[in-house]
Amino acid sequence: MVIGVGIDLAEVERYRFDERSLAWFARKIYTSEEMTYALRKRNWPERLAGFFAAKEATRKAFGHAIPWRLVGVSHERSGKPSVRLYENAERLIAERGVTNILLTITHTATTAAAVVILER
Repeated sequence: MVIGVGIDLAEVERYRFDERSLAWFARKIYTSEEMTYALRKRNWPERLAGFFAAKEATRKAFGHAIPWRLVGVSHERSGKPSVRLYENAERLIAERGVTNILLTITHTATTAAAVVILER
């Protein structure tokens, strides 16, 4: 049964940072796993925009703000993205009876989008 849905769009241009701004934004928003993954890619701003959209879609699916760095995007060996909650945000899974979190991310050179579905 679906108990939450979230969707978000992010404009890639907003994630084309200079080195100083990237470091600041990374400390505030992204996990180290996300930054390592994104910066290995040629078009890393597209990945950062996608991760941001995924975080915001997750917050929408749960129905309230969760601190940015407590929501993370991981990847399975196949490349499939997944949502991870950290620290005290992880308790939301049990509190809401979530048994599965589905995530899809897509991006172009200009826009990234993510959809999150919470299942019970």
